[in-house]
Amino acid sequence: MIRHHATDETLLRYAAGQLPAGPARVIAVHLSGCPACRARVAAFEAVGGALLQQIDPAPMSPDAFAAALRAIEDTQESPGEPSAPPATAARASAKPIEGIELPEALRDCDVGPWRWIGIGMRASTITLPEDARARLTLLRVGPGRKLPEHGHFGTEFTQVLAGSFSDGYGRYTPGDLSEMGHDVEHQPIVDGEGECICLAALEGSMRLTGFFGRLIQPFVKL
Repeated sequence: MIRHHATDETLLRYAAGQLPAGPARVIAVHLSGCPACRARVAAFEAVGGALLQQIDPAPMSPDAFAAALRAIEDTQESPGEPSAPPATAARASAKPIEGIELPEALRDCDVGPWRWIGIGMRASTITLPEDARARLTLLRVGPGRKLPEHGHFGTEFTQVLAGSFSDGYGRYTPGDLSEMGHDVEHQPIVDGEGECICLAALEGSMRLTGFFGRLIQPFVKL
């Protein structure tokens, strides 16, 4: 049962296409398993469509269509350039990643190798085809492990794929979304029954707190 959902503000921004690429993918993964949030997005989209119908159409310039075609042609890749980066084993693959099946909303992405980020903690960078600079990360944390206490410059979106963790705001299990704003400081602790795998994106950056956090802050790139 999903107990933690995206806020209405986030769902409205998603419906309007106003979320950055990384957070939008996290929300897409959440929506794939959450009928309640899908219904909210559908309602927002319906309201947006109704508002558009009430707006008086604006006249277009005579050469608007020709200008649009020229803009499309200008963005075409020059001959000889590859149309896409080489496919990897993770791209468009239904194979599990060390026991975890890649969510459908990530099947067109490149998933990097696991890298060590702390005792019992690994991370994998996900590259999005629509924005290679977007920061989207898979986190794999061992049972009972504590992540550094931290806050955020912006909003942190974390979708639980497997396992569970708790912080001062609740317990999060598969399907749950943790959405933490810039005014929140917390320390996620993975439950002792098994490791936890999450998909995370930041709209901004992480701000580590405490002595240890400040010590390793220059080396953290999540």
